[in-house]
Amino acid sequence: MKFTNEQMERYSRNIILNEVGVKGQIKLLESKVLIVGTGGLGAPAALYLAAAGVGTIGLVDADAVDLSNLQRQIIHSTTKVGKPKVASGREAINDLNPDVNVVTYQEWVSSANITDIIKDEDYDFIIDGTDNFPAKFLINDACVLLHKPFSHAGIIKFFGQTMTYVPGQGPCYRCVFLNPPPPNTVPTCKEAGVLGVMGGIIGTVQATEAVKYLLGIGELLTGRLLVFDALEMEFRTVTLASRKNCVVCGENPTLKDLIDYEQRACEL
Repeated sequence: MKFTNEQMERYSRNIILNEVGVKGQIKLLESKVLIVGTGGLGAPAALYLAAAGVGTIGLVDADAVDLSNLQRQIIHSTTKVGKPKVASGREAINDLNPDVNVVTYQEWVSSANITDIIKDEDYDFIIDGTDNFPAKFLINDACVLLHKPFSHAGIIKFFGQTMTYVPGQGPCYRCVFLNPPPPNTVPTCKEAGVLGVMGGIIGTVQATEAVKYLLGIGELLTGRLLVFDALEMEFRTVTLASRKNCVVCGENPTLKDLIDYEQRACEL
């Protein structure tokens, strides 16, 4: 692959990094990342991955842009209110970096479609930017069964957390959280609120993990949960262990079919 003069200038700050260089930038341009959820987490992740030059970005979201989203979902704008989020996201990415091929899926993920979506472009890395537990467990289980690495994250109020799963290198989301909580037992962020910048902080960490994985550099958040408290301005890392009896990634997995748990809508 030969860079144009414009590409050399666009990616110059990446290329001068010893850990990236020309070969690394080519790798990014040839890579494919799927972002499930184009909201508070997915918005900054998508923008930074596009800016980095990730060649193909998939966006999954069935929702339309709402005025209340704009407090944190920075990929959208006031003029895009009422527009499908995936279309709004595609336009923002194309404006930022025309090198990027944006593939959109205007639908919610479910057991019926998530496997086909992940296989559609044979994505190298998945980012979970969803806003509810059923979707998070679904993404985890699909990625484990398909041997795909992914970044989990969640935000609410002034708190955020994120971890990375890589097949064979650490626990999956289900190892840590086992099963979704019963419906109506955990407040949604619509009820509890969320500081807008939380999505930017945690979503950007997710983008960083994706880039590091694609380039094969640094230490990923495998076997570690990064927890952020904005009020105390404190990051801490919790060590996580794989469960030998995990139903999806354990030594004798019993979960073979994807599960659609009861969903409770929440706007990240």
